[in-house]
Amino acid sequence: MIDKLKKFDTHLFFYINEKHNDFFDVIMYWASHKWFWLPFYLALAVFLVRFYKKVSIYVLLAIGVAITISDQIASSVIKQWVLRLRPSHEPALIQYIHLSKAGPGGMYGFVSSHAANTAALTIFLILILPPRYKLLKASIVSWALLVCYSRIYNGVHYPLDVIGGILVGIFSGYIIYLFTKRNIKKEY
Repeated sequence: MIDKLKKFDTHLFFYINEKHNDFFDVIMYWASHKWFWLPFYLALAVFLVRFYKKVSIYVLLAIGVAITISDQIASSVIKQWVLRLRPSHEPALIQYIHLSKAGPGGMYGFVSSHAANTAALTIFLILILPPRYKLLKASIVSWALLVCYSRIYNGVHYPLDVIGGILVGIFSGYIIYLFTKRNIKKEY
């Protein structure tokens, strides 16, 4: 069963990774680049401060905690426990992989920290923002999916690495939401 799952994961990885071209290579490179999104993060922070006013500190701290928890679970716990090589470090696959100019990444890939962190932020914001912000929520989900997809496209994660990261992020974002929602509702 595990072998079939790994084989399926590898086939799906190649199906996505082989679909590259000069136009999307640039987009996917930048989609995975953390500094590229800095204006997006700043705009989001400004929006949250304006919307939540004096309780925005709770929201921003909660986001920081959710991302820190998801990142540590992904990088310091799961990756170090599972020790699954990234496809970009798998000797039998390296010659067939299309890598972005960002390079092969760290040694281990299960689970994707990019996916975990974006999912933590996304699920937290989806839960904390009022229903009237459907367009903002859809935009954040689209951003998270682009980042997650770019990790496979760029050759540094298998699809199951990304799915595992998303699950870690959903868990982290949801747990922090549960702790945060009371403070925000009391003040807002």
